[in-house]
Amino acid sequence: MEFLIGLIAGIIGGLGMGGGTVLILLLTIFMNIEQTIAQGSNIIFFIPTAIASIFIFIKNKYINFKVAIPICLWGLVGAFIGARISTKLQINVLRKCFGVFLIIIAIYQSYSLYNTYRKKKNRNNTTK
Repeated sequence: MEFLIGLIAGIIGGLGMGGGTVLILLLTIFMNIEQTIAQGSNIIFFIPTAIASIFIFIKNKYINFKVAIPICLWGLVGAFIGARISTKLQINVLRKCFGVFLIIIAIYQSYSLYNTYRKKKNRNNTTK
């Protein structure tokens, strides 16, 4: 089971779509791992998968360092704050926050997919 979970989360992370979110979800649902343990495991999982992705994205010149470096620095500050908060929250509250986060992502992705479909449909109608 660990092999399959790691593989799925790694592929999604390599695609740049948040493999850690999937990893946490899979660990808590299929392996009954406590939310805080799953989040901590995600941090360890993230480091090597991020390094592999970084090398490939740099090689293909897909990283804008002028944007990425300030985001990374502020991300470190945010990660410190978020880790401190998550270790103080009760598990039920943490799970609810994670669930709300997943719902927001799902709504955003659905809306983006709908807009892409609509634009493509409009382009096809105007070229006919």
